[in-house]
Amino acid sequence: MNRRLAAAAIGLAVLTGLTGLPHGVARAATAPAGPWHEAVDHMGSGLATHRPAGAVPGLRAAAVPNTADTLKGLDVSAYQENLDWPSVAAQGASFAYVKATEGVNYTSGQFSQQYNGSAAAGLIRGAYHFALPDVSGGSTQADYFVAHGGGWSDDGRTLPGALDIEYNPYGATCYGLSQSAMISWITAFSTEYHSRTGRYPIVYSTRDWWSTCTGDSATPGRYDPLWIADYSGSATPLPAGWTTYTLWQNAAAGTFPGDQDVFNGTLANLRTFAHGTYTPPPPPPGSSWPVVSQNATGHTVTAIQYLLDAHGATLAVDGDFGPATRSAVTAFQNDQGLTADGIVGPDTWHALIVTVSQGDTGPAVKAAQDELTAHDHAVAVDGDFGPATRSAVTAFQNDQGLTADGIVGPDTWQHLVS
Repeated sequence: MNRRLAAAAIGLAVLTGLTGLPHGVARAATAPAGPWHEAVDHMGSGLATHRPAGAVPGLRAAAVPNTADTLKGLDVSAYQENLDWPSVAAQGASFAYVKATEGVNYTSGQFSQQYNGSAAAGLIRGAYHFALPDVSGGSTQADYFVAHGGGWSDDGRTLPGALDIEYNPYGATCYGLSQSAMISWITAFSTEYHSRTGRYPIVYSTRDWWSTCTGDSATPGRYDPLWIADYSGSATPLPAGWTTYTLWQNAAAGTFPGDQDVFNGTLANLRTFAHGTYTPPPPPPGSSWPVVSQNATGHTVTAIQYLLDAHGATLAVDGDFGPATRSAVTAFQNDQGLTADGIVGPDTWHALIVTVSQGDTGPAVKAAQDELTAHDHAVAVDGDFGPATRSAVTAFQNDQGLTADGIVGPDTWQHLVS
């Protein structure tokens, strides 16, 4: 079922005064029942509405991330009913996180089936809490979470509880809290959870929400592992305070029910994480998108200008990020439903890049050709992706340790512009 349609249906029910909840929506376990949006209130529920609207007509979409060699898992809520966990395990899932609670008066009606069923199928599992910082204090919600399935035991099959702190499905993005108040709330939750269980919770969030609502605070990163949500094809760059991530939610749908996740490590590392402290490896070099703004100059700006032209702008490509380029970036961000700040960061890069290969022509090809030349793989910047350009791309990919397929997709773009 389409989650946006489900959310719309719930909203319609509220507007028309209906008292019944849609099929699949679990009621609060304790009174009073809240206006729960089970089809909306789950990990990543707000991320889809903060992503680009989609591929530009006539341009090929960016490829999905390559996670073939990573340890795969999933996260689910009551929206996914009566799951066939043996089948999920047979498809290759190694771990699962299950929504247990929200605020202080909701527990998932599917929690037992999902939490116990995943363990019975051999998955290492954990529980998560959907935070509502405007309802009660962080320590109060940590206590509620622990009391309703979110605890931890050193049995080798239980992951530490997760704090899902993200876009507010009921109102103001930051729940009406200042940045300092939000950090105090998160710290209180983390401290209380540690006091109750002996483990710090893993913090799930998005880079955009973290920047907006905490001011890029580095405080939680001193203790809490990171679960980063990003559907752009890369887990990086990371929010301030973290130099690596433990989990990455990389897609809202895929092989498994619910959201798709990967663990930064091996199965042995996952078992170590279940038992106690685990330090994941840092992201590989060159895995971050650059942040480019007005007054910047050089080949990266040239690539931005060519890519903006590929999306319909009419910029003079001069490698100088002046007012005209900033205006074009802002207009593009508005068109894509992004924050229109005139700064080209990860989300804007993800929307800008166009996968190109032999036979393609146009400004996006020129962007790739100019970047190849900047990386000592000289090629004519003529907008024609012929055999010479393909050879240069393949050579660059070999140099960077990428799959040498001669196609400029997300990974190659990221290395070209970094």
